[in-house]
Amino acid sequence: MPTARRGSVPVKKRAPARLPAPPPPDPPRAANPGEDQLGRVIANHVRSRRQEIGLSVSQLAERSEISKGMLSKIENAQTSPSLATLARLAAALDMPVTSLFRGLAEERDAVFVKAGAGPEIVRKGTRAGHRYEQLGSLRGPNKRLEALLVSLSEPSEVFPLFQHPGVELLYQLEGVMEYGYGTQRYRMEPGDTLQFEGEIAHGPTDLIKLPIHFLSITVFAPKS
Repeated sequence: MPTARRGSVPVKKRAPARLPAPPPPDPPRAANPGEDQLGRVIANHVRSRRQEIGLSVSQLAERSEISKGMLSKIENAQTSPSLATLARLAAALDMPVTSLFRGLAEERDAVFVKAGAGPEIVRKGTRAGHRYEQLGSLRGPNKRLEALLVSLSEPSEVFPLFQHPGVELLYQLEGVMEYGYGTQRYRMEPGDTLQFEGEIAHGPTDLIKLPIHFLSITVFAPKS
């Protein structure tokens, strides 16, 4: 059996050098509906722009320094790319990064109300037999809309007159009524519509055939 020499010092083996950890991949596509929508909008813009300038997936991957697999996931809305990734994509596609989000805001606003589930609101004309059901109030930086289902089931001798900003549209669903607008009077029957400026005093002036149901849709000017 060989013996170690006197005075010899054991040599320690050097551990291999550690390479820097690769950056974490972009997170997978989230289940959040808003993020899903964002992913679809980005996917459509990337794909359409790539095809518009005649690049293949491989060519765009090379130009943007993004892997072909990651680019495929982006174009199929299967991942949520980071802002840095989007910036490289936009530069490779020769387009502003903000263009990748174009059309997103237009798809956000939606109000859905089940039949009979709209909240009942109190208005100037609320009384026995007068019901105002809100069908949704759509607001945004450039629009504001209010829709009501008005139901009149009992006669009334005194009718309220309304005045408010915006333009109002009435659509008669059931019954017959006379509707006043300023000094004008209109006989409203099922299928009739009336559109007018809300600043002028308006309201029912005679309930001719009950019950009466009509839609009232008001569109307000955008706030400056």
